[in-house]
Amino acid sequence: MTGIQAHFHLDWPGFTLDVNLELPARGVTALFGPSGCGKTTLLRCIAGLERAPQGHLRINGDVWQSDKHWLPTHKRPLGYVFQEASLFPHLTVMGNLRYGMRRISQAQQVSLEQAVDLLGIAHLLERKPAGLSGGERQRVAIARALLTSPRLLLMDEPLAALDLARKNEFMPYLERLHGELDIPVIYVTHAPDEVARLADHIVVMEAGRAIASGPLTETLARLDLPIRLGEDAGVVLDAVVAERDAAWHLARVTFAGGSLWVRDGGQAIGAAVRIRILARDVSIALAHVTGTSIQNCLSATVGEMANDSHPALSLTRLNIGPSPLLARLTRRSAVELGLAPGKPVWVQIKAVALIG
Repeated sequence: MTGIQAHFHLDWPGFTLDVNLELPARGVTALFGPSGCGKTTLLRCIAGLERAPQGHLRINGDVWQSDKHWLPTHKRPLGYVFQEASLFPHLTVMGNLRYGMRRISQAQQVSLEQAVDLLGIAHLLERKPAGLSGGERQRVAIARALLTSPRLLLMDEPLAALDLARKNEFMPYLERLHGELDIPVIYVTHAPDEVARLADHIVVMEAGRAIASGPLTETLARLDLPIRLGEDAGVVLDAVVAERDAAWHLARVTFAGGSLWVRDGGQAIGAAVRIRILARDVSIALAHVTGTSIQNCLSATVGEMANDSHPALSLTRLNIGPSPLLARLTRRSAVELGLAPGKPVWVQIKAVALIG
């Protein structure tokens, strides 16, 4: 049996963790939710750092925990990256990396050279941790985790201690890991932008329970989740760069159902990219609109509607072919337009973020 099956029940004073999850064996699964919802506790249960008496964990067919079996943390083939890098201060970067390699008990999945290249740390190998920036320390910590030859990589908010500039520097390295490695990653975060850029699958958590779990695009487009993303509500779509307008520094990207013009990010024609479209940047019309500054106007069908966090607003799910879209508009506008499931409309998209 492939994939990750995780079932944990843990009772603490004032908090209960109760999850039953089926997660994919590839890609990045984001555990998303507010502080205190149980994301890190779940991650620690998967790592064996917290022992949930009522727990079952199976990784690609191998049982790590059951009623009759318990595999201690040091015998679980996993890598764990904490919020703080936790490097050995007396060792150089190379010394820290070689320490990670000491745990290898099976065929090495990631070589030292590959880890150094993926994380861009070749120029840091002779330094001590005290001479590194926060982002550099985290890159070394991830490289060290990869060199343990893990079958599962756990990351607990690895960007939480970084300022915005360091986060922006760090993200491309995480995207490279996502694109080039086959090791499944479970990634804890409360930041919607990290989810949008990295995740393939998302688990939405609230008060110790997983209230939703599924592929990123479909789950973000759901209207029935108790947790909203506020101003960040929207969808993420997989797309391909199809055309470039060099004169205006624009690129046309195609996705299942249509195409959009976006700011040119420099990706090659044919490159796979992600686009993020926020609900606040989508407007709805009953006819094709011309004579406007908005470059993207696509035909769509109304899927479903729901009240938003403010009583004046509503969220509408739209379908552009097989691809979902969210639009935030006032309830008055929705009534005046006569919006209802199945109604054909035109959507104008004011801004599209190309996120790699």
